[in-house]
Amino acid sequence: MGGYIQRGENETRVMEFILLGFPGSPYLHVFIFTLFLIMYLLTVLGNMSIIILVITQQRLHSPMYFFLCNLSFLEMWYTTVIIPKTLGIIMGTSRDISLAACNLQMYLSYSCGCTEYFLLAVMAYDRYLAICFPLHYSTIMDMSLSGKLAVASWLCGFLLICIPAFLISRLSFCGSNVINHFLCNIDSWIILSCTDTFEIELAAFIISVVVILGSCLITLLSYIYIISTILKISSAKGQQKAFSTCSSHLAVVVIWYGSTIFLFVKPSKRTSLEMTKVVNILNTIVTPLLNPFIYTLRNKEVKEAVRSLLPRG
Repeated sequence: MGGYIQRGENETRVMEFILLGFPGSPYLHVFIFTLFLIMYLLTVLGNMSIIILVITQQRLHSPMYFFLCNLSFLEMWYTTVIIPKTLGIIMGTSRDISLAACNLQMYLSYSCGCTEYFLLAVMAYDRYLAICFPLHYSTIMDMSLSGKLAVASWLCGFLLICIPAFLISRLSFCGSNVINHFLCNIDSWIILSCTDTFEIELAAFIISVVVILGSCLITLLSYIYIISTILKISSAKGQQKAFSTCSSHLAVVVIWYGSTIFLFVKPSKRTSLEMTKVVNILNTIVTPLLNPFIYTLRNKEVKEAVRSLLPRG
């Protein structure tokens, strides 16, 4: 059978896996394929538009929009790592994936996810400085510091996931080669291993705790100080203006952390497998799609920049 290599007299090692994708009729698969394809194209176009808008509009040349460009660039790659392969799985034309390719997809998708946590925390810190220390903001958060924070977010995200990726590369798979998912998710993949997975599970848990709780703590503390500062502003107009500068980021944070909490705090891996797929769709497709629209519709400066590009009647 394809996907296996002989190791010994009575042992074969799995070198290729089959991703099941989604259950349902062919008509449902066509609908899901069309929906995912449209959402993917809108995600790429939307986030690319944000990047072009920030680069071309002088008024948006600030640390906040520099971080937004990083986030938009990340979202495009995050979906590209997963969705094209998922589309092939849905239509049944590309359900097989090699061990190396599965590990690479896992590494890239988890690295992008980790980087997003760090970027959202950095963006929260940026808004904290802008609202709580407006007079010193430009001297503290200059382009040098913002560049270093962005690079640190990318490096930390991609270096941390080297650990589970390396540990997975050492696992042996010699039983079933069917992964009940539409991507190479650690939970649904390593249960197929015929060797001990304690190290990889421990590493994944520790990294999850450090990344999620660490970034969440920075974000939470930043918004506690932001909200307390806004409430001290005497005029309602001043409060509204101050809050409008961080409302878009706050909306993205709520959506991202909301879906993540479900993935890591759930009653049973077996009973919630299909629901986990749904939440993974929210993380990998819906959130990257919503981000450019949230920042466009809820951000006054971005809306004004968009209007300046439109032809005047």
